[in-house]
Amino acid sequence: MQYKFVVIEGNIGAGKTTLATMLAKDYNARLVLENFKENPFLPKFYKDPEKHAFPLELFFMAERYHQLKKQKEQDLFQPISIADYFFVKSKLFAQNNLQKDEKQLFNSLFDIMLSSLPKPDLLVYLYADVSRLQLNIKKRGRCFEQKITNEYLQNIQDRYLDYLRKQTYFPVLLLDISNVDFKEDERVYETISVLLDKTYVIGVHQFNLAEPML
Repeated sequence: MQYKFVVIEGNIGAGKTTLATMLAKDYNARLVLENFKENPFLPKFYKDPEKHAFPLELFFMAERYHQLKKQKEQDLFQPISIADYFFVKSKLFAQNNLQKDEKQLFNSLFDIMLSSLPKPDLLVYLYADVSRLQLNIKKRGRCFEQKITNEYLQNIQDRYLDYLRKQTYFPVLLLDISNVDFKEDERVYETISVLLDKTYVIGVHQFNLAEPML
């Protein structure tokens, strides 16, 4: 693989961690996984979003910053790193979850942190429609996620897609996985691997993995 820092992104339940783990194993890459389980505000947020959104997003942002900062300092020792999140997700979720005054403070801190972090050489966005996301969420069975609404998932999806289409820093592979399962279907996973071995210009490159690749 020619890309040194690859990020796997997607909505809640898209399969980011699964794909990142599979790719890291095959490419002998350093695996960078978000440790969401350590965020004490996550279960509280789903019960009372307005009360717990701000500490939730601050905690996530601080943890992501420290992890990626450490990863950047270790770049010399392993040629490829694959992460299951992009730091900008902190801002996208904050835009969706925070009040206006909270956003201003959050964005000020975010901008300071972002300036010292590496940008991905390639971002893979796993696109799944809301019904597929809900199916995946129910299947993995995290109790605090079971009441996530379709509206919330759609809002997050819209923010991701808007950002990715407007950014001008790196190429994006937007992979529609709504009707496939790359974990269970080896052919789908092989297609993803083939796509990762190609060169792309900056911008969004969209592929429906349910359709045959030419």
